[in-house]
Order: sequence, then C-alpha cells, then structure tokens
Amino acid sequence: MAVARSTNLADIEFLSQGYHNNPSIGRAKLQGRIDSLEPGKYDAVLLGYALCNNMLVGIRARDIPVVVPRAHDCITFFMGSKERYASYFRTHPGTYYYTSGWLEYPQRGGERVPNTQVSGLGEQFQDSYEELVAKYGEDNAAYLAEFMGSWVRNYKYGTYIEFDFTSHLGLKERVQQICRDNGWQYDELKGDLGLLQRWVDAQWSEEEFLVVQPGQEVVASYDGGIMAVRAAAPDG
Repeated sequence: MAVARSTNLADIEFLSQGYHNNPSIGRAKLQGRIDSLEPGKYDAVLLGYALCNNMLVGIRARDIPVVVPRAHDCITFFMGSKERYASYFRTHPGTYYYTSGWLEYPQRGGERVPNTQVSGLGEQFQDSYEELVAKYGEDNAAYLAEFMGSWVRNYKYGTYIEFDFTSHLGLKERVQQICRDNGWQYDELKGDLGLLQRWVDAQWSEEEFLVVQPGQEVVASYDGGIMAVRAAAPDG
C-alpha cells in the first residue's frame, strides 16, 4: 500500500519474517540479496527489518545505499514511530503485540528458519509434548515444555494493532480469545503506516532512518539511534 501511494518506483520482494529467529542465517540471507542486485538498476535498497536480535549488525552496503528504519523490532513499523512505541511500552510493560502479518505467518508456506536457543518462542514453537518426548526423552521433554510455556506468564497484555484494511478479517476477535486463554488483558491500537510511507518516499531523516553508504556496515549503537554505521572491513 505504501509503495502504491509513493511517487517512487519500487520492486518489492517479500522475505521470511523468521530470519530474526536465527540472526546468523538471516544476516547471510539478507546480505546475499543485497550482493545479488544488478549494478546500476536501483538508487537504494530499502531493507524492511529492524535490529531484531542484532540480525542487521554487519550488513554492508555495496554499490548503492541501504536504508533501514531505526527500530529495535518490527512493532515500530506498525506504530508509526519509535517514540510512539516507546511511550506505549512504558505504560504497558509485558505486552505481546499482534498484527495481521504476525497472526497469519504460521499458516503460510515458504521458507522456515531453524531457531537458535530460545528464539521464536510462543506461537512459533510448533512441537507437541509427544514430539518433544520422541526427540529428547521424558525428563528433558517435561523441562522443555515448562520452559517453553513460561513466556506466557511473563506477559500481562495482548495488544492488537489494527488497520482499516484488516478490520474485516476477524483478527481482533482472535486476539481477544488468545488473551482470554492466557489470562492477559486485551488492548488494541490504531496502526500507523507513516514511518513506512516516509521510508518508500525517500524522506530519510537522520532521526528516523539509518542510511548505510557504500563501503559502510551496520553496528548497534545502544542509544536512542539504535543503529549506526562504520567503515566495513575489506572482504575476506
């Protein structure tokens, strides 16, 4: 939708949400896509991932800039700004966020990335107790089942980020049921695509976007900017 509204021309390629579950695999996959681009065809690469488990750390721009929104995770993309996300986070600690894409992802086909350690808990954890027993034995399965279920107790809210174009899908009711099942308070927010629109419109303010120039790579900055750049070491 944001690309359709933009005056810029863009080719869109949808990649796996699950890359952030295994940062080393995700980083390699994203870098491979950047490196494979035809020289001279584009003015910039817009990389639609947040810092996410430090997955973007080490990503390099080659012949053209790489532009990423300054965000710890993808929830920022749907709330319109990192400031709005931070404000809600402060008043609603322990929130599990839902969007249409997050709810639909487990049912989609396509590439699946193996998790690392405890990444991808919650709805992404697919093994049944019987499968755990078969893989790890009874004692280990009991421990893993308890550990994998512990994420539910760490949350107090289930918040659905809704857009007008998803309101007819019945996802709000689905999140409400998830909250009842888990003993969470339900909340909902109106989504805001403003950040994504400014991204595809090339309105790249320093406050909102990191522009990685050719010869630079992404580093985590551990401050309000979330990410920064440095000169990339020579390949090899």
